[in-house]
Amino acid sequence: MSKISSMMDVGKRSLSNSQTALQTVSHNIANKNTEGYSRQRVDQVANDPTGVGRIRIGTGARATQVSRINNPWLEKQIQKENMNLGFTESKANSLARVEQIYNEQANKGLNQFMTDFFNSFRELAITPESLASRTMVKEAANALTQDFKRVNGQLKEVQNDLDGQIKTTVEEINQITKEIASLNEKIQQVEIQNVPANDERDRRDLLLKKLGEKVDITWAESKEGMVSVTAGNTAILVSGLSSRDLETSYTDERDRLEIFYRSTENGSLFNITGQIKGGRIGGALEIRDQLIEQHLSSIDNMAYELAKEVNKAHIEGFDNYGKDGILFFEMPSEVKGAAETLSLNESIKLDAGKIAVAARTNSPGDNTIANIISGLQFQRVMDNGNSTLDDYYTAQVGQIGTIAQRSMKTHENQKNILDQLTQIRESISGVSLDEEAAKMVEMQKAYDASARLIRTADEMFDTILNLKRL
Repeated sequence: MSKISSMMDVGKRSLSNSQTALQTVSHNIANKNTEGYSRQRVDQVANDPTGVGRIRIGTGARATQVSRINNPWLEKQIQKENMNLGFTESKANSLARVEQIYNEQANKGLNQFMTDFFNSFRELAITPESLASRTMVKEAANALTQDFKRVNGQLKEVQNDLDGQIKTTVEEINQITKEIASLNEKIQQVEIQNVPANDERDRRDLLLKKLGEKVDITWAESKEGMVSVTAGNTAILVSGLSSRDLETSYTDERDRLEIFYRSTENGSLFNITGQIKGGRIGGALEIRDQLIEQHLSSIDNMAYELAKEVNKAHIEGFDNYGKDGILFFEMPSEVKGAAETLSLNESIKLDAGKIAVAARTNSPGDNTIANIISGLQFQRVMDNGNSTLDDYYTAQVGQIGTIAQRSMKTHENQKNILDQLTQIRESISGVSLDEEAAKMVEMQKAYDASARLIRTADEMFDTILNLKRL
């Protein structure tokens, strides 16, 4: 009787195991397209056997736990490459916008406006007494100053847009860190009962990847299963069950958005902008604070040197009225901001006759000053006398094009690396519908067999009872 009862117990456990396995298969199929999901399997072991004399009789199988098929080292590598992808993508997108500002092929750019300006003085040198030629010089000069302002303004617009992206990304980071801290608590509550928190861990791994894409982080997991996350070098975003927010604010030192961290609720804010070197924010900061600032400085240098050299020649000449030449451009007070403030002298704007062309007074056909100014286009006035205005500007455009192209290729390579790692992860942790369907049929057959075992044991039990009735 006891052996028949044991058979029924084995069949009952086997039914339960098959039900658990089928439910797990259903869970896998339902999460086939869930981002970051790792397929799960029921771990079964042989149940403890019983001893009858010299015979040890098996008692079937039991389910120990539902575990996820996951490679933690691969997950960490994907998280690291995701951080590199965020960095390269942010740089490539920002550089593409900067490159369009200097696009001399699609639009009339600063180089063409400078050429038009110097060519207008060449035309004036041919007919120095012509008021129409003087007007052409005035219009070309005014157009040149406006394009300096355009380049300067568009570069600053990109910086402002990057500020907005940084602010939005920081808000997303704060939401993610709050959820990671919440998942730490859930995982602790589940695993304290020696049960793996599979779905919670999948979600937390996914959030760590998303967080790394936005900002460079380091993280570690404790023995209790909780992760601590640090951004940069010192900003501890998640520690156990608590999280700390990042904050953004403009500072008095520079009119740019900075990132701050507060270690305690009422503690002081620490500027950690310089610590962030990776992720989307790291890429945005590099373009905003280094490349764009460098090109703003270059444009200012060009505007300042152009105004200085043209004014230097212009004040040595005489205008159409025989009077001493005046400043052609309103001279910027300093190099910084020169592109934004550069403008044509108001007197010349009102009267093109005040453009100085002659080197001597009362010499209508004298074109000496016009020739000197037109020749400035080929004079080495930039880089401490090492390059012309054309060369200097062309070098800036070439640098942008080279960096943008290299950044785009780096981004594509990084994307390919991440795609390969993702494919490897899918081969290990991804859900295959064919495999799950086969597993489902297998578990269904096992369930049927277990039910038949119970039915057989029941029939044997009935036979024993009927023998007793005889």
